Amino acid sequence: MIAVINFAVLVLSTILFTYFYLASVRIGVLEAKIGDRAYKLSTVNRLISVFLMTLAGVNYVIYFFNPLPIPSLNKFPWPYWISAVIGGVLAIPSLYLWFKGMIDAGKPTIIVSKGLKLYGGIYKRIRHPQASGELVFWWVLALFLNSPFLALYSIVWIPIFIWVSIAEERDLLIRYGDAYRNYRNSTGFFLPCFRQVDVANSK
Repeated sequence: MIAVINFAVLVLSTILFTYFYLASVRIGVLEAKIGDRAYKLSTVNRLISVFLMTLAGVNYVIYFFNPLPIPSLNKFPWPYWISAVIGGVLAIPSLYLWFKGMIDAGKPTIIVSKGLKLYGGIYKRIRHPQASGELVFWWVLALFLNSPFLALYSIVWIPIFIWVSIAEERDLLIRYGDAYRNYRNSTGFFLPCFRQVDVANSK
């Protein structure tokens, strides 16, 4: 029973994360309707989405102790140390992209504000480092938890992170127009682009 409930909560938290994160990045359209209140509402939606993603991570851990009755998907057919090594290798770029993106973005990671400048740092090369790192991290969790089922479930995050990232870019085009369009053309989506671009003072 716990396994079924936990899986149901995992699916629900995944769906709700997608909904609230999408709501948090549709600021331009919302601002046209309700003015500056759009930024506060988007921040609330962003905070809710962070909570839901954290809840999904907790569901992964609970699944390790209470898996669904699918014996063939309960653990990988190799020694645990192999899963741990692969997970550790993936964790290095995953955590680097995730936390470097958070540091270079600063408060806008969570607090949605008006007049946002395009970022420097890692954002000179890649537009969505946090999403890229977070996406890979679901497989890091699945491998450390030695769960083929969770590794398969993690495929769900690929279209979700692509979807929310594209939605965010559409909103930034509405808000910043050609400045963002030029920035987008000079940087990578999920992987770094090494063409020279100066975005530190772009608006």
